[in-house]
Amino acid sequence: MKSQFHHIGIVIRPHTPHIPESVGALADFLLGHGIEVYLDIEAKAELLHLPCFAHCQSIEKKRMGKKCDLVISFGGDGTLLSIARKIAPYRVPLIGVNRGSLGFLTQVPHEDTVAEISNMLTGKYVAEERIMLETSVMRDGEEIHHSLALNDVVFSRGGMGQMIEFEVFINRDFVYTQRSDGLIVSTPTGSTAYALAAGGPILQPTLRALTLVPICPQSMNNRPIAVSDAGEIEVLITKGWDARVHFDGQSYCDLHNLDRIVIRRYRNSMRMLHPADYNYFRTLRQKLHWGEQLI
Repeated sequence: MKSQFHHIGIVIRPHTPHIPESVGALADFLLGHGIEVYLDIEAKAELLHLPCFAHCQSIEKKRMGKKCDLVISFGGDGTLLSIARKIAPYRVPLIGVNRGSLGFLTQVPHEDTVAEISNMLTGKYVAEERIMLETSVMRDGEEIHHSLALNDVVFSRGGMGQMIEFEVFINRDFVYTQRSDGLIVSTPTGSTAYALAAGGPILQPTLRALTLVPICPQSMNNRPIAVSDAGEIEVLITKGWDARVHFDGQSYCDLHNLDRIVIRRYRNSMRMLHPADYNYFRTLRQKLHWGEQLI
């Protein structure tokens, strides 16, 4: 096998049955073809017993982008989202092996991991460029938090349970004031996640667009809208005693009144690699249980 990739990182979802065995089989295959394998150091305790472990390198996830030219994620969509944010600055492509429950992003079936990955390493794959978001939280004119997101940036009420109030601007043009449980700013990738559950539209992954989806708005006139990904979205918190802003549902920042949150498309897209037979609409049919073709 002549691989396009020579330094491959592997991350796993912790404490998931059978993942260590799958990783071991793949690592043995990769090492046998002269490929350097980098394992997430946080998974060391779970992978230490593998015979191949001594021949792999253990590094932190945040360093994989510098060392690897491909990263493979074993787990669900959440595992993939977590590593995607860390390697995004380095434009390293990402493959997801599905060991989760839904798997919109993890397209490689775990039972065929070695065979499928073998084909993909030789160029038999479908590549997609996925938009990512970059967010700055501004307080009193200073940036207090910065984060990336592949799925969405979500504003939400806190533990007190009160609605929050905020103003939305696009390219500094005032759009609306909203009183609601929150707002989801979603990429096309995230349109099948929280945004879909809140009533937002499904966007094809390669569309250059973002959606703003209200969460239980007080006014029924507040509806989801789609905007160009080239614009800058700004949210001003006008009343939110314990509001928060979440990034891919995995990290957050507490907000104060008059905080400004600026969201824009990140300079790099995330390059997702799928098996050669990948079809987006087939994935939707399978995951959302749509009807099959009759004729």
